[in-house]
Amino acid sequence: MSIDTPEELAAMRRVGALVAHTLRVLRAAVRPGITTGALDELAQKEFARAGASSGPADLVGFPGCICISVNEEVVHGVPGARVLREGDLVSLDVTPLLDGFCADAAITVHVGRPRAEAVRLLGVADECLRAAVRAAVPGAALNTIGGATERVADRAGVSVYEELTGHGVGRSMHEEPTVPNVFVPRLRRKLQDGLVLAIEPMIGLGSDELELRDDGWTIATADGSLSAHVEHTVVVRRGGGQILTSAA
Repeated sequence: MSIDTPEELAAMRRVGALVAHTLRVLRAAVRPGITTGALDELAQKEFARAGASSGPADLVGFPGCICISVNEEVVHGVPGARVLREGDLVSLDVTPLLDGFCADAAITVHVGRPRAEAVRLLGVADECLRAAVRAAVPGAALNTIGGATERVADRAGVSVYEELTGHGVGRSMHEEPTVPNVFVPRLRRKLQDGLVLAIEPMIGLGSDELELRDDGWTIATADGSLSAHVEHTVVVRRGGGQILTSAA
């Protein structure tokens, strides 16, 4: 969507604040021994308290409130009985619907004591996201966002999963335009002030090949290598994207 009125901006800020709050609650709950299903229940409670519902469950029939992906699972992990263990990386992808508006963000966090390789990967992921958000300015070509992500990842020697992209968001969970995480020369569409995007770098330490798990939802690295997923809902603004979902 494109934000055209103060009322629309206020509504997007409300749902963005719910995303940020839920991510803070989940981050604090992540520990060795907790299940991904228990984390999903926490998210569901926060949504219900705010009068919101799950975008993935409502719109595409996802079997959970949020997506929770562990280690080699890149995105769309199904919450359940899996127990988090010391040294795991867990991605928490939160997408509520509130009063007709939708925001989307993800963080990847350490479980217990972090591994050195995981610390490096998350540092690169965060740098990719910052660079991509800075690129979201009016008049820039759409492909500058993916170009920014790709440059940071290439410098760090990590993989970018070209098949997985960001997207427009606002009135629904997935809207136009598609926002690749690599530079695509043909995507020369100019970004307009007020356009709302879910910008979401997804990177890893191994091959860029992916596989779909038997549950029909979870997308994982084909070689079992560690991955990370970070995301914000961003309004295209002069000086760089305005983040609506910061959980810092």
